[in-house]
Amino acid sequence: MAKVESFTLDHTKVKAPYVRLITVEEGAKGDKISNFDLRLVQPNENAIPTAGLHTIEHLLAGLLRDRLSGVIDCSPFGCRTGFHLITWGEHSTTEVAKALKSSLDEIANKTEWKDVQGTDKYSCGNYRDHSPFSAKEWCKKILEEGISDQPFERHVI
Repeated sequence: MAKVESFTLDHTKVKAPYVRLITVEEGAKGDKISNFDLRLVQPNENAIPTAGLHTIEHLLAGLLRDRLSGVIDCSPFGCRTGFHLITWGEHSTTEVAKALKSSLDEIANKTEWKDVQGTDKYSCGNYRDHSPFSAKEWCKKILEEGISDQPFERHVI
């Protein structure tokens, strides 16, 4: 079975919240896709409740696209500690951390329920499982801790 980089990461050594570049893959025609670890809470010490994480996911889908070029997808980790961000091309972890910080700030301080896309049975596979309150509270907590552009040392941007 192929080795998955995320499962080789020592989760006891990272210091969340942070942005980490996992890999840059180059396609046959030279196109590049970057995969980032957007870790919002410390692994094995905390996990964002499903409804709040689900709402953050729906909001980040649009907010990160507004702030970074080439966003392909932003998907939550099953452990509920953060997200994978997949982009075309290459971005620095500092650039991604700034976009994430700005997005979380908007969720925490400006977003209202009407701003959350995909919250009905036609546009979401589990539309009943959202919590804007939880999303806002978790974003405030994450922002208070600061977003680092390095996973093993706190270098808050």
